[in-house]
Amino acid sequence: MAADTSVDILQKVLENEILQSAKVVEEHLDAELQKLDQMDEDELEHLKQRRLEALKKSQQQKQEWLSKGHGEYREIPSERDFFQEVKESKNVVCHFYRDTTFRCQIMDKHLTVLAKKHIETKFLKLNAEKSPFLCERLRIKVIPTLALIKDGKTQDYVVGFTDLGNTDDFTTETLEWRLGCADVINYSGNLMDPPFQTQKKYGTSFTKLDKKTIRGKIYDSDSDDD
Repeated sequence: MAADTSVDILQKVLENEILQSAKVVEEHLDAELQKLDQMDEDELEHLKQRRLEALKKSQQQKQEWLSKGHGEYREIPSERDFFQEVKESKNVVCHFYRDTTFRCQIMDKHLTVLAKKHIETKFLKLNAEKSPFLCERLRIKVIPTLALIKDGKTQDYVVGFTDLGNTDDFTTETLEWRLGCADVINYSGNLMDPPFQTQKKYGTSFTKLDKKTIRGKIYDSDSDDD
């Protein structure tokens, strides 16, 4: 009997919270409608023009990004190209890979999807074995590694799959979340709620390369297949 009473009380509390939420939304909509009703024709026209200008600006920005190679995941042939690519874009994700490392192919698959979704960011790949100077300069010793670059400066790294649940089966959404944590893409999700369900097991700490562990041109592989 007591259990039934508790359930009834809980149900009433939930119903009341739902009603209160609906009331807040309704009041907000009423306020917006009232605001529109009070606008004269000149104000409405001004609002329309502002929205059109914002849309036009957004389209111009999109075309500028596309002209700079955004919107696709592509390989650059040399270290010299890297510096030019980074110079002309605010946000860049560069995958340092090696042909014989299987996990690089997994990373390729996810980055191909994200490049099309996040055209505000440039997505590149560069063969680590053909860019020893750059790998040494950026402290890259584990393959695959993503260098996350903002305003021409490397701000963060995704080293191997440690930050992605420590599994080869991580989702594109997990990588997207990780890039969002570095603020290198416009992430619309909740950064405090990682997509992978094994959060407690693997943790959410990010791997940063320690300058003291640099070993020149030696690249370790994070792949079991290598």
